[in-house]
Amino acid sequence: WMIVGLGNPGSKFVGTRHNVGFEAIDLLALQENIKLNTIQCKALVGKGMIEGVPVLLVKPQTYMNLSGDAVSPLALYYRVKPDNILVIHDDMDLDVAAMKMVPKGGPGGHNGMRNIIERFKDNKNIPRLRIGIGRPPGAMDPKAYVLQKFTQREKVEIDVCYERGADAVRLIMSDGF
Repeated sequence: WMIVGLGNPGSKFVGTRHNVGFEAIDLLALQENIKLNTIQCKALVGKGMIEGVPVLLVKPQTYMNLSGDAVSPLALYYRVKPDNILVIHDDMDLDVAAMKMVPKGGPGGHNGMRNIIERFKDNKNIPRLRIGIGRPPGAMDPKAYVLQKFTQREKVEIDVCYERGADAVRLIMSDGF
């Protein structure tokens, strides 16, 4: 399996709504003792095992909207089929800290997911774990909203969500999707 967390590289994006995929991968790497210590195909990569299954943990370093530029070459190199790539990303259509696991589908307005699907020749059979970040308040520009940090209350909720997400990944590794 290849488990990909979407986000933007750089310290200024740490803790922002758009980086929940990176944060989820960081927690999973910590819990499973997988070191993210290799740069390969424009991504930070860690190799390890989860529930006895070999995995690659991946954080594309291409910025969100070009995530497929890292994910596709890695999948080709390691011969990972699209249905064995789990993408973890933010979703404005879900309340903060809500999660939804889907086996396939379109990008749902998420540009990082759109780029990944395009790079896999429009193959939509890519599983994903969507993590809710809520909707922007009022007339706020969604592009500005996703780059904001969570409130203190939301941070507590999202940290619990990362724990649940890590549990969901382990369940997929042990029992399948």
